[in-house]
Amino acid sequence: MIKLYGVIRMRKFCIWSLVAILLVLHQDNWFWTDGKLVFGFMPVGLLYHAVISLAAACLWFAAILLIWPPGVDGEAS
Repeated sequence: MIKLYGVIRMRKFCIWSLVAILLVLHQDNWFWTDGKLVFGFMPVGLLYHAVISLAAACLWFAAILLIWPPGVDGEAS
């Protein structure tokens, strides 16, 4: 049981570290003045935010799989 607690604790640390990294990366000041278009129609800043959004969705999915506490998702009585 002690070993399992350490694994869960490490998973939580990794997930929250990745959340912090995504929060820092979300504050992009380098694409504000870039007028380049990607695929001929999409501003590079918009593509950047789309990629950040997909990364955030994948991270939350991983968080659900890896650190969601057991028994919380049971039916209401």
